[in-house]
Amino acid sequence: MVALILFGSFFVLLLLNVPIGLSLGVSSILTLLYENLPVSMVSSNLYSSTSKFVLLAIPFFILGGNIMEKSGISQRLIDFCRTLVGHKKSGMAMVCVIVACFFAAISGSGPATVAALGMIIIPAMTRVGYNKASSTALMSTAGAIGIIIPPSITFVIYGSITGNSVGSLFASGIVPGILMGVMLVIAMVWVSRKEELKLLPKATGKEKWAAFKDAFWGLLMPVIILGGIYGGIFTPTEAAAVSAVYGLIVGLFIYKSITLKDIKRLLADSVSQTAVVMFIVGTASLFAWVLTVTGLAASASNMLIQVSGGNKYIFLLIINVILLIAGCFIDANSASYILVPILYPVAISLGIDGVHLGCIMVMNMAIGLITPPVGVNLYVGCGIANVSLKEISKAVLPFVAASIIALLLTTYIPVLSMFLPKLLG
Repeated sequence: MVALILFGSFFVLLLLNVPIGLSLGVSSILTLLYENLPVSMVSSNLYSSTSKFVLLAIPFFILGGNIMEKSGISQRLIDFCRTLVGHKKSGMAMVCVIVACFFAAISGSGPATVAALGMIIIPAMTRVGYNKASSTALMSTAGAIGIIIPPSITFVIYGSITGNSVGSLFASGIVPGILMGVMLVIAMVWVSRKEELKLLPKATGKEKWAAFKDAFWGLLMPVIILGGIYGGIFTPTEAAAVSAVYGLIVGLFIYKSITLKDIKRLLADSVSQTAVVMFIVGTASLFAWVLTVTGLAASASNMLIQVSGGNKYIFLLIINVILLIAGCFIDANSASYILVPILYPVAISLGIDGVHLGCIMVMNMAIGLITPPVGVNLYVGCGIANVSLKEISKAVLPFVAASIIALLLTTYIPVLSMFLPKLLG
């Protein structure tokens, strides 16, 4: 009965289009009332879940991403990548994915990556002969890499829940993120095999050098963030603050695309976005706490052990199915708080590394960004390109399949996600 009240009320509220953060909070409070548990725990739980030092990275990464987006780095990255591969067959597809990977290392957000790049890349792809719906689907999927390649807010949240090193989690996402990008390019080559694509003129060495110099300060940002973390200069949380300051210096004094008047708007937008994320973090944490104190998390964990028969490979397949389905309905941060308390203890008992599990979860949540009905990236892409949800939902299927192949390779070949964390120590 407890499970029915908790999950039943949650899904009913979602169907009524109640915001997910509010749905999580209300369903948790209803369950506390049913179980005669102290409702006074709500305020203390909300406070304790959002007052962790590691979560300070969230507002700073959001601010840094907004600053770099405003500074015009997206256009410079696109121009640079176009000079490198734009002249090749399917070159613009490569540009789309490569720039998405670079911008992912700046924004840490899937929807932000699509919004910043889509208005430039999608028209550029259609001009050389790509189908508009397929171009939008590719951009939306490539944008999902934003939560896999560091810095990633989802990795920060997973680390705050499990206690795993955020630096190790960041490192675990680099190779799988690149692998997913390669699979997307292959999928786009297959999708556009019958299209008559125009080839862009090959850039000269002088043009490549000019584009590189123009994009240099944007390309340097991921190097500073990741180099600082793995060089032991600063923590991931401090790296987030450095990214915001660095972005501000680049925007104000180097690219001069940000004015002092813009700073007020950038701060206001970042505060607004942070408030949404932190409210979800708080209510999702409350939901997870209710799962634990009512014994539902332990019961679900025991059931997973029984169903998998103690076989970690079957368990990994089960959690991929669960996470892919969950990603269709709830966002990555909420899914982390709801499912990690259930899946993490089982994974550790079966000998699965917590960092590897984190990478698998984040990849699943990335795919959730492009699967209806709650595929946020799809809605962003539709709004930018003026494509219907029906068109993009059909066009995105090959890219979902390509992403799942990358997911399965990462799931069953742990070295793909664990090589860099072990190397960087």
